[in-house]
Amino acid sequence: MNVHDHIVFVIDDDVRIQEALEELLASHGIHAVVFGSAGEYIDAEKPDVASCLVLDVELPDINGLDLQRQIAEGDHPPIVFITGHGDIPSSVSAIKQGAVDFLTKPFSDGDLMTAVRAAIAQDRQQRSQRADLELLRQRYARLTPREREVMPLVVSGLLNKQAAAELGISEVTLQIHRRNVMQKMVAASLADLVRIAERLEMPVTHSRRTGGSSVE
Repeated sequence: MNVHDHIVFVIDDDVRIQEALEELLASHGIHAVVFGSAGEYIDAEKPDVASCLVLDVELPDINGLDLQRQIAEGDHPPIVFITGHGDIPSSVSAIKQGAVDFLTKPFSDGDLMTAVRAAIAQDRQQRSQRADLELLRQRYARLTPREREVMPLVVSGLLNKQAAAELGISEVTLQIHRRNVMQKMVAASLADLVRIAERLEMPVTHSRRTGGSSVE
């Protein structure tokens, strides 16, 4: 499979639909890879580029909505549903599960392209966010065990002397660890470090020795 800047995966068992969508996407400069079943799509090697999935609801091996639920836990591309048998409950379910759009055949080329472009843009954003989070995790992994104890105390708003008392260390030592945390996490300010901790879903630690007092 050739690597492109972005790609659209199409799952539809109707060869005519496959060809029509592939031709439409190509006319807009978008590379498409088509599959006749969900199984073919799952087994296929997929390039690590921005993408979206144009998914028919009625497939020979599995319902498209069921496939959406199965791949929801992974980093799958945003989905644009297409169907010849649309109904309100199905469309509502698909959208609630994160689908970008739910189009009923026959749909206009413009509606499909609008949905596809929105899906690809969404995937680019999600990929960027995942890459940023992975970078933060790598930085956090470089902290020493003591620095990992210091960081949640600092972002909880405790004063240096309170955090030091919590860990049973001197305030000067606490300040050294705090500075190291800021540098390793590339945090420009305490507010920046707090945002990083939130991204890492770090639990806030309150002082047991000071009765949980903190500085907002």
